[in-house]
Amino acid sequence: MGEGFSSFSCSGLRPFKLVASVEREASAHKTLTLRAFFRQFDEVPDEYYEYVRAGNPKLREELFGQFKPQSEAAKAETLGGPKTLGEEEDHDDIIRRVKSAVRGHQGPKVVIGGPPCQAYSVVGRARNKGKDGYTPETDNRHFLYKEYLKILDEVQPEIFVMENVRGILSAKVHGELIFNSILSDLKNPGKIVRNAAGSEYEIFSLVAPLPEEDALGHRSYASSSDYLIKAENFGIPQTRHRVILLGVRRDVLKAKTPSIVLPRESAPHTTHDAIGDLPPLRSGLTKVANTPDAWLDNLRDASNAVRKALRNKGYKLTQEFPFAENDVHAITQGGNFVESQGSITEVSSLGDDLREWYADSRIGGFLNHSARSHMPADIYRYLFCCSYAILNDGASPTAKEFPDSLVPEHKNWTSGHFVDRFKVQARNRVPSTVTSHIAKDGHYFIHYDPAQCRSLTVREAARIQTFPDNYFFEGNRTEQYVQVGNAVPPLLARQIAKVVFDLLA
Repeated sequence: MGEGFSSFSCSGLRPFKLVASVEREASAHKTLTLRAFFRQFDEVPDEYYEYVRAGNPKLREELFGQFKPQSEAAKAETLGGPKTLGEEEDHDDIIRRVKSAVRGHQGPKVVIGGPPCQAYSVVGRARNKGKDGYTPETDNRHFLYKEYLKILDEVQPEIFVMENVRGILSAKVHGELIFNSILSDLKNPGKIVRNAAGSEYEIFSLVAPLPEEDALGHRSYASSSDYLIKAENFGIPQTRHRVILLGVRRDVLKAKTPSIVLPRESAPHTTHDAIGDLPPLRSGLTKVANTPDAWLDNLRDASNAVRKALRNKGYKLTQEFPFAENDVHAITQGGNFVESQGSITEVSSLGDDLREWYADSRIGGFLNHSARSHMPADIYRYLFCCSYAILNDGASPTAKEFPDSLVPEHKNWTSGHFVDRFKVQARNRVPSTVTSHIAKDGHYFIHYDPAQCRSLTVREAARIQTFPDNYFFEGNRTEQYVQVGNAVPPLLARQIAKVVFDLLA
């Protein structure tokens, strides 16, 4: 969210300056601090690119030491270290730093973010049901949004933006929808936080038509789903559906009726649009020697098995299906930095806007582009899924369509819970929602190219989330995946920033 707001520009100027960012997880905090450092410069120094290409912690230390004023400003923006809203030992420090950041500021103030979603997500709720003695009423995570209310009451912003998973619309406590309580509490945070009248807010949808005012000057949307944004409708190459609330202080509204509906894109972007220009990589191998020759031998064996399975299902295959032999030679597993192979391919279906948003020629390649290693048997399954998708207009095979020879050794495989356990992000379809689960395994995020036969890299997931290519993710690869999966698409946030700017202009 911060990336999108800070990158919004109008008449060559960037009106939104991030002054305080709260992040609890250490690697994500490290990433945010580096990005805050990046934003300190009109012309980013070469040393930044040297560091992100190398990923060497010593170079980061040298970089921050060489540009001391900028690194100190970045550390101040991210509160000097990981902090957790709601934790007693961090609360006073967060509030003190937020006060310091806004003290003396004369212009409008905006708060952006959202409470943790685990208690609201459908997957999280299903997991909770399996816990002995679990009750929503005793799960404090349902009420962490009140920490957000404390920040609102402290800052009294003209506008706030709050994001969460779509499951927040159906989550219940004491048998009642908690979303209704959240909406009500957001309208007057001070009343909830300190039982005193504070700033009052109207809560708007960014996608539904503006309702008429009632006799008291309030507006009510017909359905809570009116607050749900489907990102693929707004130029994001991903079927990401999230609840995003726009809160506008009532005294700000007095001047004019806002125009707040995001402009829709005419056609959604596909997986190939988002990642088709990235260098091809091979997967690695686990449990056996991870060498190029071993990988190639395994892929050839997998190809023979998959061709046989598909023919048994009645498919007529060409001699080179699912890949030509020359497609799978001389590709690497990638790494922290993968050099560009000649000029970056222009993907014709991408508009200049999106291509310009991603690209930074100063990198000289691609960051965080390292392919996972997979078990040899999973490579057979990935190849089957890729091949099946090519033959079926992008559709991934369900469990019942797997040949017996490729069925995983899961006791519950036929239970119906694993119907789409393996999913291809098909070349000509809109990618699925990138979630933090991508950190656990890549089965739901299989690359569409059979010659690569692997799950998506961090950079590919970041592309689908619309992170610019010069955005570097710190931490190990698992931590990087979590950061990408937990994010708001920056390009969507930039569109929201324009709405906010227009309201305040």
